[in-house]
Amino acid sequence: MLYLDFTQPIGADSFQPQNEFEIDIQAFLSEWSNDSLTMKAQTSGSTGQPKEIVLTKENMRKSAQMTAKYLQLKQGDTALLVMPISYIAGKLMLVRALQIGLKLICMPPTSSISLPTINDELGIALSSIDFVALTPMQVEKSIDFAATIQTLIIGGAPLSPTVKEKLFSFNNAVYETYAMTETITHIAFKQIPNQRFPLVSGYFEAFDEVNISTDERGCLVIDTPYSSDPVVTNDLVEMKGERSFIWLGRVDNVINSGGIKLFPEQIEEKLKTIIEAPFFVTAIADQRLGQKLVLVIEDSPKHIDLSEADLTQFQRPKEIVFLPVFPRTESGKIQRSKIKLT
Repeated sequence: MLYLDFTQPIGADSFQPQNEFEIDIQAFLSEWSNDSLTMKAQTSGSTGQPKEIVLTKENMRKSAQMTAKYLQLKQGDTALLVMPISYIAGKLMLVRALQIGLKLICMPPTSSISLPTINDELGIALSSIDFVALTPMQVEKSIDFAATIQTLIIGGAPLSPTVKEKLFSFNNAVYETYAMTETITHIAFKQIPNQRFPLVSGYFEAFDEVNISTDERGCLVIDTPYSSDPVVTNDLVEMKGERSFIWLGRVDNVINSGGIKLFPEQIEEKLKTIIEAPFFVTAIADQRLGQKLVLVIEDSPKHIDLSEADLTQFQRPKEIVFLPVFPRTESGKIQRSKIKLT
């Protein structure tokens, strides 16, 4: 575990790496300081094959500055990096530390995080950390730690109702993020209600520097300060004013079952209240319906009572499939495209 104080100049030669994670950090700092104007980043691969894209360092700086402005981060704040450096989320934590002047704790990616462990390993005595980015799985597995974070952003997948219920007892600022590699991580936040902020809107709110709209499919179109070319997404949204939206799901995931359009993400949100194991909703070809709604669960076969979920008649899966293990990306996302059902 590293403690890098970016209020002071820090380069690749400022520390001796002790593991692969720290080697990746050193390599990033070395690449960041070289003469090249660009860096490569890799998409997550959760909706298809991972691909490599090229980002300019100047645009990465602009992204870091927008996050700092929205969250009111300042020089000397403490932050935690606990994500792989190979993906944009990890890279941008380092860029934010460099741009803002954060005191950055660098912890090899894990789902189990505790502040006492961090303090013991680093020989410090923090009672809280100012800014941390986590995945939903990390929040779920480290809920006590999440309560010690002053500003927490959560991305990668929607939060389960169970986790949201636990977060409601908190008194910090917690946000879900709308992010993609092509927009250099997040461009919008949705604040999670809790004891301190009980009356938040429940909508994603775009940064001031970002303009959003929808195309003829109803999918989100994003204009960033990075490029004159808008990013056309496959995310179906419901606009709530000029700068806010509700995310409905991926257009390529929409299921047409007997002429009824079904959004897997909305069905999954309801099923999270009754299914503890990892799962997702998809469709297989059906002679009568065209597409048949299927629930796929990472577990051994067992009885599942779907009557307890608030599903409409059409949202009830016609079949349940159990698989022992789901393929996942390095960041923990389920790779649905690699799961073939007959």
